Amino acid sequence: MVCVTGPLLYGAAAGAAGSTALDVVSYGDMVLRGRPASSTPETTVRKLAQKLHLRIPGEGQAQESRVTALGALTGLAAGTGMGALLGLGHAAGWRPALGTQYAVAVVGALVATNGPMTVLGVTDPRTWAASDWVSDIVPHLAYAVVTVSVFNRLLCGPRARH
Repeated sequence: MVCVTGPLLYGAAAGAAGSTALDVVSYGDMVLRGRPASSTPETTVRKLAQKLHLRIPGEGQAQESRVTALGALTGLAAGTGMGALLGLGHAAGWRPALGTQYAVAVVGALVATNGPMTVLGVTDPRTWAASDWVSDIVPHLAYAVVTVSVFNRLLCGPRARH
């Protein structure tokens, strides 16, 4: 019998840590370049709610605040979920090289975050400028490095040597 709980929880925790790293890099970029926050998470929440025939409660600022919070929470859910998937893969016997783990984590996170926005017509990566790609990929790379590093450290325990 395969124990899934440990790797699943380790992966989710690692994904949450990676999501924090992604946010730190994104907010740092905003500070350095003075660029505004992206409105795509909020637009995605609105479009998804519309598609599912759901009403986000409240009016005016209360509703806007909920939409903003839901946009941020979907990003955290995607990052934590990607980490959990890495954990499930490990529990199923998947043991790729470190480089492959990083690649899977970064591509998975990019797809999990940009995929719904693309499908809903919020954005079209084919039209992005190079600076848009850099603003998107660099935080996702930070996500992958932290997620994979934390996951592997949790698996090995505090006394393991690397």
